[in-house]
Amino acid sequence: MKVTNDMMHPEIRSIGKVIRGGGIRFKNENSFFRVQKLLNATRDILRPKDLQWKNYTTLSSHNEQLRFAVAKSKQPESNVVGLLWIHGGGYGVGTPEQDSPFVRKLINATNCVAVLPDYRLSIDEPYPAALEDCYDTLIWMKEHAKELGIRTDQIFVGGDSAGGGLAAAVTLLARDRGEVNIAFQMPLFPMLDDRMITSSSQNNDAPVWDSQANRVAWQMYLGKNHQSKDISSYAAPARTTNYQNLPPTYTFVGDIEPFYDETRIYIKNLQKAGVKASMDVYPGCFHGFDQLIHTKVAQEANVNYIAQFIFASRYYFAPQR
Repeated sequence: MKVTNDMMHPEIRSIGKVIRGGGIRFKNENSFFRVQKLLNATRDILRPKDLQWKNYTTLSSHNEQLRFAVAKSKQPESNVVGLLWIHGGGYGVGTPEQDSPFVRKLINATNCVAVLPDYRLSIDEPYPAALEDCYDTLIWMKEHAKELGIRTDQIFVGGDSAGGGLAAAVTLLARDRGEVNIAFQMPLFPMLDDRMITSSSQNNDAPVWDSQANRVAWQMYLGKNHQSKDISSYAAPARTTNYQNLPPTYTFVGDIEPFYDETRIYIKNLQKAGVKASMDVYPGCFHGFDQLIHTKVAQEANVNYIAQFIFASRYYFAPQR
């Protein structure tokens, strides 16, 4: 899908043109290494000062140094929602700190406690390293619910972009293993399908994240098995054929970004399976537009996903076995 400037939402068209004209672009593996070097250097700057933020390192069955952060209000309450929030970055880059704007809004809205995996990236280790780290963090979260002050019947999972893809994968894995009952998932504009067979994922040259970046990212994450029939649905959740018994789900996406079609298909498949699932679509919006908070369309997206999270915190429960 070729994206012309006229196709972009008027409020974000100018910034879209600027992004297209220069800046960081994920053209190859070296691009990911450069971006991660920059992100590592900004961790302290991006760490929210208005929240309690504690970094943990522990041992798990898959990783001798499982890393994650716990974020909560400076005036925390007990018996609240526990949110596993997974950062984006094409599976290849990213830090928990970069997603502090998401968790800050959700914590301020509900006083939830957020646990953010600092998962192994594909620039260091390919699949299943990231999924193992996220799932093991979920297990830690359940086992330490009392210490964290969270309800065991309100464990939520969410994330953005590749973090949304990992959220969907963790939710699938949790359902199939039966070790954790997830009450709600919120995979925002998720990266779900390595096959890149949808119209929106092919020849897409939208700002921020395009088909080239998507292709390189999947190749880094899945290696030589990229796009083969051997890929697990835990690696690329769009490949799942069983959507039964998944938790209520909400997402949003722009309709000119590569993930538009796969997100829409994912939600439709959940609905067909009887899952409460909904999405908001923002015409003319490219990947990550919701971060352009000076625009009305970004503000609308933020208000809507926060409202969905508040609703879920009031009405969605899943007792543990």
